[in-house]
Amino acid sequence: MIKLNIDGRDVTGLQGQTILEIALEHGFEIPTLCHDERVERYGSCGVCVVEAEGVPRLLRSCSTLAADNMIIRTDTERVKKSRKSGLELLLSNHTGDCKAPCTLECPAQTDCQGYIRLIADGKYQEALALIKDKIILPGSIGRICPHPCEEACRRELVEEPVSIAFLKQFVGDLNISAGGTTPQSATGKSVAVIGGGPGGLTAAYFLRLKGHAVNIYEAMPEMGGMLQYGVPEYRLPKRVLQEEISAVKNIGVEFKNNIRIGRDVTLESLREKYDAVIAAVGAWKSTPLGCKGEELAGVVPAIEFLRDNANLSGKCVAVVGGGNVAMDACRTAVRLGAERVYNIYRRTRAEMPANEIEIIEAEEEGVIFKNLTNPSEIIGETSVQAVRLQIMELGEPDKSGRRSPVAVEGEEEILEADLVIIAIGLKTDNAGLEELELTRWGTIAADEHNFSTSLDGVFAVGDATNNGADIAVAAIGEANRAADIIDKYLNGADLKYMEQYLVKDEKTAQDFEDRERLARAKMPHRQPDERKRDWLEVNLGFSEEDARKEAQRCLKCGCHAFNSQECKLIDYANKYEAEPEKYKGEVKRSKRESIQDYITHDADKCILCGLCVRICDKVADAGLLGFVNRGFETVVRPAFDMCDIECASCAKCAEACPTGALEKNVEVLI
Repeated sequence: MIKLNIDGRDVTGLQGQTILEIALEHGFEIPTLCHDERVERYGSCGVCVVEAEGVPRLLRSCSTLAADNMIIRTDTERVKKSRKSGLELLLSNHTGDCKAPCTLECPAQTDCQGYIRLIADGKYQEALALIKDKIILPGSIGRICPHPCEEACRRELVEEPVSIAFLKQFVGDLNISAGGTTPQSATGKSVAVIGGGPGGLTAAYFLRLKGHAVNIYEAMPEMGGMLQYGVPEYRLPKRVLQEEISAVKNIGVEFKNNIRIGRDVTLESLREKYDAVIAAVGAWKSTPLGCKGEELAGVVPAIEFLRDNANLSGKCVAVVGGGNVAMDACRTAVRLGAERVYNIYRRTRAEMPANEIEIIEAEEEGVIFKNLTNPSEIIGETSVQAVRLQIMELGEPDKSGRRSPVAVEGEEEILEADLVIIAIGLKTDNAGLEELELTRWGTIAADEHNFSTSLDGVFAVGDATNNGADIAVAAIGEANRAADIIDKYLNGADLKYMEQYLVKDEKTAQDFEDRERLARAKMPHRQPDERKRDWLEVNLGFSEEDARKEAQRCLKCGCHAFNSQECKLIDYANKYEAEPEKYKGEVKRSKRESIQDYITHDADKCILCGLCVRICDKVADAGLLGFVNRGFETVVRPAFDMCDIECASCAKCAEACPTGALEKNVEVLI
């Protein structure tokens, strides 16, 4: 028996034990990437260093035998600096993605790769649970999201991106239970949510799951916000939305409809009654057109038209704007019986911000596009009779990089119309929230990381904050993160933000030259002549066969170890605030390889810790793996690159890997 002092505490151990073994036995945390008690100590990673009194150099605790009366320090500044440097060197040549590009581009940070993989394997309940960890309205968002995730999908380097949004819709429509929807024990804390749109519903849902009492105050008769009142039935059936909203109510969130902030209840009264308040009021005011005649009868904001479209007051309709709201207004007017529907947009068709499919389907349904035109006057005595259009052309690029539209002097067109719908943008109505500090754009000023406002205990998310109106999934993402922040606030925790370090890689088409070209699944849909006469949903949804085939096109870019929270390297990188950029230089590039079909090896993620080689030799008793080449070119492969030893298919090497460089091929192992 020997005695040691570790970080000021006296402990005992046995002669022959390492410092690390004794420290772990007594509950001390020392990081290590290459240690496994089943195999001989190696000491290759260097992050387990500790300081010993009287010893000038740092000691690798995993390979240094403990001696009697040693005084060990595991967390000194010198130790932390050394660990940080070691991690930075390891990361400098570690190029495998932590998160897939699709996930990084998703405003809600949904694990797209994860749920797509589960769909490919037919694990639909697990896929739904993974989606609902971030997005509680999967069927609704899958239908209407402009899917920025697909813009980042690397499958596009092969042929076409994976149909990520429609796969989300497929799972959301299966009417299966996601599980994990039972709230934690009551905390005694309460939260008021102002606004029952996608952001408000999301914040309420996740706060309720954390055990807090939550009430949503909504000005409209129904919950859902713009999804309820701004998206037409043919794109998002209300029954789908209501079924998903009911899940929020079913876990105990109380809905208070027809209550408007500033009219029926004040912000101050909510602050007095609740422990925290979150404003998610959205953007419900239309941006004015700013031209002569805008005050005439027959000029209506798109949001009012979409909300109250039971009757169409005009037969010749002009919709101004090029986004998805404008397309919704155009196609709604068609379904309401308009004889002619024009879309007026001051840029080219290629620059329209609306989804391409929305533009195509609007054109199929008879909408007439008047690109490179801009209203200069709405003509009429008391009501709209026509629109004077200024002909435009593209000039120099603006601040966003797009070429600015400029008027062509002396060229104009008169367009007959008896209804003009304005769809050029939305603004926030801050009535009742005047106590909060606003930005120069009139939106609520909220911290971009912790969503706090100028009033203590009041938080804000979504279209009403900072840069204004955005897509629904952006509000959902903010609300999800805000729920975590508010939970910390209610528990008295620090709200300080620290950006997570992630490894991000760049790929080219050459990296995927060996991939088979597979056509993207086409969403089955109703024909234009049929669909434009009713409000039935245009898209018919994927079949199970199509969904699984489409999911199998995924290139699996992100790291499975990161997604399952099993990557020690990234955990330590964030703990020690690693900055590997200082060691930037040439990096080794490799392609994924299969080891006898059982294991996939991604050398770009390998840190050459040797753990897999030792596990294969000593634990699996196979001796299949070894180091091939020397120096910078060293990789782990079957020994001598031509070994005929049969893999034991135990996957112990993959289970021990600290970075996700090895992954078991589940289909083969099963």
